[in-house]
Amino acid sequence: MTTSKSDATLKRLLSLHPKLVDLSLGRMERLLAALGSPETKLAPVVHVTGTNGKGSVLAFLRAILEAAGLSVHVYTSPHLVHFHERIRLAGQLIDEDMLDDCLSECEAVNGGEPITFFEITTAAAFLAFSRTPGDVVLLENGLGGRLDATNVVARPAVTAITPVSMDHQQFLGESLAEIATEKAGIIKPGVPCIVGPQLADAMDVIVGHTEAREAPLQEWGINWRAHENDADDGMVLEHQGTRLDLPRPALPGIHQIANAGHAAVIARTLEHFEINDTHIAEGLRTVSWPARLQRLLSGPVIDALPEDWEVWLDGGHNPDAGEAIARHADRVWTDRPLYLISGMINSKQPKGYFHPLADVAESVHCVTIPGEDAAIEAGELATIAKDAGLAATTSASALDAARDIASRTNGPGRVLICGSLYFAGSILAEHK
Repeated sequence: MTTSKSDATLKRLLSLHPKLVDLSLGRMERLLAALGSPETKLAPVVHVTGTNGKGSVLAFLRAILEAAGLSVHVYTSPHLVHFHERIRLAGQLIDEDMLDDCLSECEAVNGGEPITFFEITTAAAFLAFSRTPGDVVLLENGLGGRLDATNVVARPAVTAITPVSMDHQQFLGESLAEIATEKAGIIKPGVPCIVGPQLADAMDVIVGHTEAREAPLQEWGINWRAHENDADDGMVLEHQGTRLDLPRPALPGIHQIANAGHAAVIARTLEHFEINDTHIAEGLRTVSWPARLQRLLSGPVIDALPEDWEVWLDGGHNPDAGEAIARHADRVWTDRPLYLISGMINSKQPKGYFHPLADVAESVHCVTIPGEDAAIEAGELATIAKDAGLAATTSASALDAARDIASRTNGPGRVLICGSLYFAGSILAEHK
């Protein structure tokens, strides 16, 4: 994929605002109005926010809708390797010419006014969606909700909130209730809101917002739930008094059962589309979502390890993600020792991430994420990991870490490269 034109444009767009994050809707509304309000010309929108699982829920939902024969646009962030990954048009990643055309048009219309990178690139996505025939738009919230650049669609078809936890406190607030208030800002009057598993403080806030806006609420544990089906190694979705037996989701991890159920409930709630249980089952079987407990099969790290080793990749980066990986390791990865290679950025909570992993991992090799200004330096990250109870050391790269692990251990083992989507992206650029 040639990316030279759009890469140059994206580099210029980074200079339009001194801050990477500056939550506000005013700049976005100004630019969209000047562009002819493309956000008002979209196919029905599903708008998803939350702290954990947004991307997975949208991956399941896309697979379900495409199994039903629908043409689906998707907007997610961040990308792993190429920016094009953020914008999917009718089932395909946006091509280079359309991406650069939309970015350049937004740049020209903006006229050098201050606007963040996420805002102007989101506007470009709206342009692309408005100009490409499609049946549904799946829109992942960037940060928070109330003031996020995606929160300009006045009346989506459905809103959804995945589990809310402590993250990005410097922008969203120091308490779970404050963070939930920002997330609940996507709830719209009269629009159905599908809510995943929540802690009580977050759920209280969300319920209050749905009641105030008379938004029909479907709440985990009351209107729907999903759980394993031990009888056939599948899963069960209970929704509005019905029971649906489904295959186990193709994405590994017990936490993906709730995400799959969340997507299925959203699909069932969408009006004017013929989406049946067969489509839901097919979506769960065929879903793909990189860097979410993804097994790597080739590349330099694999080559540095003995043939009988496994290498996995996960981009989760907060305490809930660490707990989800630990649960999976405790249930599934019991046949061989687990070694971590981790890089993280400084807006996260590394001690909270590492703490649950101390019970399931032998050690962690800490790496400074290459080319990432916000990366936590490897030595500092190793100190944090030790405080969380892990045996920790530093390595110059993931490849060096793999070589060191191989030199110190005997017998088959398992390596998990983890801690950041940015780190995952740098790994995926060299691995498959």
